Amino acid sequence: MRRPHGVAGEALVEIYTDFPERLAPETRVFVGPAHQPLTIRKRRPHKDGLLLTFEDITTPEQVGLLRNQLLYIPAAERHPLPEGEYYHHQILGLSVVDENGQELGKLAEILETGANDVYVVTRDDPQYPKNGYTRTGAGGTELLLPAISDVILDVDLPRKTMRVHLLPGLVEEGTSDR
Repeated sequence: MRRPHGVAGEALVEIYTDFPERLAPETRVFVGPAHQPLTIRKRRPHKDGLLLTFEDITTPEQVGLLRNQLLYIPAAERHPLPEGEYYHHQILGLSVVDENGQELGKLAEILETGANDVYVVTRDDPQYPKNGYTRTGAGGTELLLPAISDVILDVDLPRKTMRVHLLPGLVEEGTSDR
């Protein structure tokens, strides 16, 4: 939710979803970290996103209280993704291992770039600035992995692991622990 729009309680909403059609009238959404339930009353396009009005919100001041908060939908209402694709919340926190099962760290962040996403894998081990890892400000290290099929071999959600292939040049030669 970006900001109030006009005087009738409309909210300018920036769109992050690939499925904006689900933000339709009579849809129940949740706002902010407290997941306050709201029902969409009206929707109309705007050059910077969507303008939404909600049941029981009729003033710009009420909308202002929700400024800069995220809108959520229930997980059960997510659109199914094609096989091999995942929602970010499904893979963040996964343990990342190489083909030999050696743990590389945890998937801590996903950077969205123009070509493909980049996965930020972190370790809390300050003794591990090798294999292409760089130091983070928190005393740990991180490794950047392109989210491409040549690198991401498989994802096992029940086991909470992602298996990857470290391409030549992605890590420093001669410093492997394997």
